This record gives sequence, structure tokens and C-alpha cells, in this order.
Amino acid sequence: MEFIKPDINIDFVGRRKFAFAISLGLILIGIAALLYRGGGLYGIDFAGGTVVQLRFKDPTEVKRIRQGLKPLGLERSAIQRFGGEGEDVFLIRTDISRSELANLSKEVKDSLEKVYGENTVTVERVEMVGPKVGKDLRQKALLAIYYALLFIAIYISGRFELKWMPALIMAGALILGVYALRTAGVSIPMLILAALVITMACCWVLRLKFALGAVTALIHDVLITLGAFAIANKEFNLTVVAALLTIIGYSLNDTIIVFDRIRENLRKSRKRDFAEVVNSSINQTLSRTILTSGTTLIVVTALFILGGGVIHDFAFALIVGVVVGTYSSIFVASPVLIAWEARFASPQGRARRRR
Repeated sequence: MEFIKPDINIDFVGRRKFAFAISLGLILIGIAALLYRGGGLYGIDFAGGTVVQLRFKDPTEVKRIRQGLKPLGLERSAIQRFGGEGEDVFLIRTDISRSELANLSKEVKDSLEKVYGENTVTVERVEMVGPKVGKDLRQKALLAIYYALLFIAIYISGRFELKWMPALIMAGALILGVYALRTAGVSIPMLILAALVITMACCWVLRLKFALGAVTALIHDVLITLGAFAIANKEFNLTVVAALLTIIGYSLNDTIIVFDRIRENLRKSRKRDFAEVVNSSINQTLSRTILTSGTTLIVVTALFILGGGVIHDFAFALIVGVVVGTYSSIFVASPVLIAWEARFASPQGRARRRR
């Protein structure tokens, strides 16, 4: 099935500088939002503490809930409405751990019922995570995202360029670099940042252009999705990590389709300009891209609207990721190949394509 005519020729490549400017702007805004929120971005999984989900029989306000929590010393806790429209469900987040308040569920219920009356408050769940466990989960989540990007770079290098040895050299350099940084006591966030810089540098020096394009697009997708969470005042937890890994896989699949067509067209049309081949390949896969992204977006939008509060953030991340991942396959990953070709391709190679 094709919604797009086979002979369509939209000049995607010609708009790449404008697209780069948009991407850079979105990333900078997202980073600013992330820095502004700081540790407040982390959910209970990563920050540690306790979350209590309450359902009230009658409509209420945050101010009145705080009044009910005051006898317990929890009036400064973060209180957030949870669930869909018309649901009187609230989440209470506090840094108090199980050891400090073992009977939290009963005490919260009893304290609130003194304000609201008996049988008006239901404690639906209580989750507690110690600060050490939260820190460990946070580090493992970052490492999971990083290793996903690393193995993708190795796979793309071997799959598209048949450069398994340079890919293994890059992997070895990263293992040594990460080990040295961890031995030096570098924090996990800075370690991941340094490792990503090493990955990009290795791709550039070893001339792994397809891996460079794919990894750049994936980093772009992750940063913009995280920035969207910070701007929307949502929390980063294990569910969001699962969503980010899903986005990485989805975006990579879309990028591989475009890269595969570029490789095929390069074999068939060695005389054409490289940028022209890339633009033609994007247009040839455009119908498939719109069909796949469109149907996926319908599903995740339905999850976002109808799935309830538990899956709301997961669906939100997927909506942003599907849109940004489709965009990056066209306007980030492929233009990176053009930039690499302009920098490293020999004059003889470019002349052969034009002859």
C-alpha cells in the first residue's frame, strides 16, 4: 500500500540546515528544562522515598490534603493529581522511608479521615524505595541506555559497512575508557557523557559513517524526549527508561530502512551525486515511513488517552519518541552521512560518481 506516489521528489536534503537549527533549538530548550528541574525530575524509583496513592470519595483540593497530613509532618510532601478527568485520585510523594514510618498507609488514612470523615479515603498503593536502591537503579538505567547505543553502533558498522574490525576496536577503546573513568571515581552521568563523546569520536576517526549517523539520531531522540518530560513536568522512572529503550529500537529500525535504500542506490547509481542519492532514497521509503509511524502513533495515542494514569507517562514518551524518531531518520541520520561524505570522501571518489 502506498499513500505517496513512487515518483515523488521532495527536497529533504536541501532543508537539512533548517532542520538542524530546529533540532539544536529543541535540544537546548530541553537541556535547560532538565537543568532547571535537576533532581526533581527523578521519580520514586530513582530518588528513593515513598509514594502513596489515595482515592477520595468526594472532590477535594491539595490544600485540604496538606491540612490532613500536617499531624504526620508530611504537609510539605509533593502532592499531585493522578488519573483521568473527574477522578479524585492523588499521589503523595515524600522522602520518608519504611524504616522511619513503617505504618505509613494506616497513619495517612487515619489522619486524613479526621478531616474528611470515616470511609472517605482509600489508600490504593504504597511504594517505598530506599535512597541507596534508588541511586543504584538510576545508574543502571543510564548504563542500559548507553550500552544500547554502543551495541547499535557496533551492529550498524558491521551490517552496513562490513567493518567489524574497526567496530571491535571502537568497542575496546570504550571498554578501556569506561574502566579508566570508573576507576578514577567519575560519576555515572559524567561517565556516560564521556563515553558518548568517545563513541562519536571513534565513529568519526574510524570513518564509520553509518554508525555515526545512527548514533547521532538516537542521541538526538533521547535528549528531546527527556527534554519533553522536563517541560511537561513529568517524572523520570523505570517505566520511562523502558519507553526510551523502545524509542531507540523504533528509531533505529526506521533509520535502517533508509540506510539500506541508500546503500542499494549507491550500488546502482555510482555516477550520481551522494546528496542526490540520499534524497532519492528518503523519498522512496517515505510511504513506508508514514504508514509505519502513522499506525504506531494511533496506537500509542489511544494508550495515552484511554490507558489510565499508570501507563500515561509511558505512552507520552512513545508519542514524543515516534514523532522525533521519524523526523531524525530523515533530517538527522541521513544528513550526517552527507556531512561525513563531504568531509572524508576523496575527490577521485566524488569524480567517479559524477562520470
